[in-house]
Order: sequence, then C-alpha cells, then structure tokens
Amino acid sequence: MLETLTQGFTNAREKLAGVKQLTEANIDQSLRDVRMSLLEADVDLAVVKDFLATVKERSLGEKISTRARDASGRKVRATPGQHFVKICEEELTALMGPVDTSLATGPGGVVSTMLVGLQGVGKTTVAGKLARHLQSQKRRPLLVAADVYRPAAVLQLQQLGQRLEVAVHTGSEGELPPAICAAAEKRARAEGFDAIIYDTAGRLAIDDELMAELQEIAATTRPATTLLVCDALMGRDAVNVAQAFSEKLEIDGLVLTKLDGDARGGAALAIKAVTGVPIKFLGTGEALDRLEEFRPEGLASRILGMGDIVGLVKDFEEVVDEQEAEADAERLLKGNFGLDDLLKQLRTIQKMGPLRDVFAKLPMFGSIADQVDEKELRRVEALIQSMTPRERAKPDIIDKSRITRIAKGSGRRSKDVKDLLGRFGQMRTMMAEMGKGGGLLGKIPGMGQLAGAGGMDPTALLGPPGGGKKARRAATGAKSRQKGKRKNARKARKKNRKR
Repeated sequence: MLETLTQGFTNAREKLAGVKQLTEANIDQSLRDVRMSLLEADVDLAVVKDFLATVKERSLGEKISTRARDASGRKVRATPGQHFVKICEEELTALMGPVDTSLATGPGGVVSTMLVGLQGVGKTTVAGKLARHLQSQKRRPLLVAADVYRPAAVLQLQQLGQRLEVAVHTGSEGELPPAICAAAEKRARAEGFDAIIYDTAGRLAIDDELMAELQEIAATTRPATTLLVCDALMGRDAVNVAQAFSEKLEIDGLVLTKLDGDARGGAALAIKAVTGVPIKFLGTGEALDRLEEFRPEGLASRILGMGDIVGLVKDFEEVVDEQEAEADAERLLKGNFGLDDLLKQLRTIQKMGPLRDVFAKLPMFGSIADQVDEKELRRVEALIQSMTPRERAKPDIIDKSRITRIAKGSGRRSKDVKDLLGRFGQMRTMMAEMGKGGGLLGKIPGMGQLAGAGGMDPTALLGPPGGGKKARRAATGAKSRQKGKRKNARKARKKNRKR
C-alpha cells in the first residue's frame, strides 16, 4: 500500500544524498518528486501546496544540528538529507493528526457507536471488527442490524455475530431503522451490555432521505460516537463524501477501509486537513482482527519508507505471550535452534496479519513489501517438513544427496532447498546488524536477545528469491567486514612474530 507516496519521498531523499547543505535549488528539485507523488496519490491540491510550502520554509529556515543521538544513545552525524526527511515526517504527522482513538461512553458507561457511510464501503464488516476490538477491551458489545434495505445485510451481521459470539439485535418485519435502534438501546440497558454498535444503511450516493434517517437515529439513540466509514479506493471522492456527511451529522471520526489495496493513499493524507475530522481506525484486510487504531506518526514513517516498529510491536504483543517469547529466546541463545524453530516463528508472524503489512512495518524492508509472496510460507513449510528431525535440528549436516532427497519429497527443486539454507544463514548476520546496541527490533519481546546474539529474522525467508538485493547487500557487507577483521588480525600476528 501507499507505493505512490513512498516512491516520491524516496526519490527526494536520494537526490539529497551527499549534499553538504540544503539550498533553495536542491530543495525545489527534491520537492518536485514529492509534489508529483502527492498529486498522483489523489491528495487535494490546496493540501499539497500548503504541505510543500511548510516543508520548504522549515528546510531553509531551521538550523541543522549535525550531531545527534540514536535510539541506543550513540552519537551519530545527521546529514542535511536526514534533516529534510525528519521535517517531512513531522509535517506528515501534523497533517494527519492529532488523533484520539478512544471511543466515548454515554450514560451508564456504555460505549455507543453509530456507523454511517455510503453503500459498499464495508460498514457491516467494520461493525464486526469494532465488536472484536471492544471484546479485547473486556467489553460485552451488542450489534444492531439497522440496514434493512440491502439484501442479506442482516444475515451478514448475524453471521459475524456468531463467529464472534456477540449478540445481534434485529427488528421485526417492516420495522424502520430508528425504531430498531431505539429498541436495541433499551435491550442493551436491560440485559447489561456495556457497548452497542449501530450498523446503519447506506446509499449509492448521498441524498436527503438517507440523511434524514440517520439524523433521526442519532436523535433517538444519542450515540456517544459517530464514525464515518470511507473506502480508501475512492481517493479524492472519500474526502468529498466525508465533507458532505460532516455538514449534516456530527461526525467524531473516520474509519478508512481497504487501505491495504490502495497504492495511492491520498485520502489518508488529506481527509483530516480538508474536513477537520480525524481518522480513528484503519481497516486492512478481511479478517475480523484487522482493525488498527490510527497512528499518524506510524503511517508517516511508513510513507517515508522507514517502517513502523511501534505498530509492529503492538501486532506482535497481540499474538505472542511475552514470557513464552523470552523463554524461547533464552533456549535459542544456547544454540538449540533449527528450522523447526524458524517455522514456528514464521507461523507467529503470519498471525500478525498479511505478510506484506508486516514487511511494510519493518525498517529497511518497506520498499520490498510489494514483492512478498504470501504462498512462500507454504513452500518453506513443505521443504522443512520433508527434512528428518535431525536435519531440521542441525541444518549444517544437509549435503548434496540430502538436498536432492528433500527437494523430491517436497515437490520442489534442489535450488529451492539451497536457497532456504542460504537464507537461513544470512538471517543471523542481518538480525545482528539490525539489533545492535538495543536497536528497534530489541523492543519486540524475545527478538532483542536473539538479535544481540546474531539470531534469526524469519521474515527474510519470505522476500524475493535469494533474499532480495538488500538482503544480499547486507549479508555481503557483513561478510566483507568479518573478512577484513580476520585479515587485520593475521597482519597483527605476523608483526608480533617478527618483533
């Protein structure tokens, strides 16, 4: 997702690589790429102009501090190009924020939320995801099927309720949505539900009839929060829809769906600036747990190709028990790890959502996220399961004849087995480089210990064949440094012998 925006900022950053100072000429040249990517991403022209003007003014007007400290406290030198990227990140964050993702409570501490939007944007699915989100906060939600016009809308919500084990309130035949919602509110109070979600009807376009019905529901139930659901694929139209709804209803926030399928992302950037209504949640995928609380700084970081390690840690904490992860790390650090352990980590990562999303949140990997093959996990699993327990525990014993047998057993080629073993070796080096000095990956439970000891980065298996250019460069660079250290050590020993 967001490839169009990311490419523009990447080009701008590359043009500033090596420059000794920021000048009007080199800033204008870099901002030209940013301007093109913003417009191609369907960002409103007025928003684009304001953003570029602010970035340029700050880039020329602020004093650049060439010395700074990184996340581990080490002193590093900051380049003019890095200063420019920092300004872009801060302005992108300001453009989309600030955001309060909490849902307000009404009388009795009940979280009452009304979902509104056009037909086909995914309101019913969002209702299910929101119920799942509230369940994770130890609340007992009631879903209200107030869309009586769309065929199978009520049935869809009932099926989602069954999957989540959440009660669904439906009206009787011929009952109108305002009456259904009013009855649901009374039921919630009577039966002790502490959260209620109204799934309202939509239209193909905004009309007076739709707005009148929504206004009546709002007046009857007085929801604490009204969320507008918008489809990111609508581009600039999503901004227009948000503006039209906010003129008729008191909108507290937006849920932007299908952002994972949008290479442009213009709606995410412009919608807050144009309407004043913040994005509260992002829908990324069909699974009911794929609803993210919106973090402007996280999306800004991903747009700039720097990943979103905070978002990754949150995803990780949802699928892994911290104590178990630390225990696994302690065992692995003793050298008792093999391909079975790797497969376990790969399956854990798969629980965190679509693999492309996971890659997009990893620093250094965002630019290759679109190359990730979701089917690769099954191929890797087939290869590992074709090995004997001893081979999985000690991959170093796998020779040419074993490679041939494993390839035949998994229905793959010998080259695939060699690639798997090669990547397995590369990962130790890459994790050591990325996790040195308490780096960002060290914040993930268990991963920090592994990184410090040259452990594994299981996602490296799921990139382009051979680990990708970046992976190969990282591994080659690390090998060259090790080779250089050994060479220097030999020279020192020879000199000592001569003395």
